[in-house]
Amino acid sequence: MFQVNESVLYGIQGVCKIVEIAKKTFGKTSVEYYVLRPIYDGKDTRVFVPTQNEALTSKMRRVLSPGEAHEIIRQIPDEEPIWIEDENERKVRYKEILAGGNCRELIRLIKALYLHSRTLQKMGKKLHLSDEHFLKDAEKALYDEFAHVLELQRDEVLPFIFEQVQAPAEKNNDHV
Repeated sequence: MFQVNESVLYGIQGVCKIVEIAKKTFGKTSVEYYVLRPIYDGKDTRVFVPTQNEALTSKMRRVLSPGEAHEIIRQIPDEEPIWIEDENERKVRYKEILAGGNCRELIRLIKALYLHSRTLQKMGKKLHLSDEHFLKDAEKALYDEFAHVLELQRDEVLPFIFEQVQAPAEKNNDHV
């Protein structure tokens, strides 16, 4: 069970704060809801998730701890890209990854699309529009969570990641 003021990740809504746990009555039926406020949407949006609906509450997870975020960032160079040649299969898989919100999977998706984009650029081509949307959505989900748990501005996340990933590589080169 989640508590009021906890930060959670909720599917495509991203990082949300539980602002209250409220009961709503419809006819004779009373239903308890988590009331979520997405942190980075810039609006006063509220999302209502029935506490007893396992299908919906299973899409909620606690945000990473700062230590977990740092560990995931350290492992980025070792993550294998998830590239699926068949466009329809890729769309299905990437939608699943975005809905699941697993940071490692998001990183693998981002790496695949970034590398594919670079390959296409060399041929004078661009990403398919759907792949471009997947890339933006995955970056938003990942950067929002990292920004929240590492207390960074969203635009500071990518430079921070590069700095963290490059620092160990530079240390290893110093010892060669």
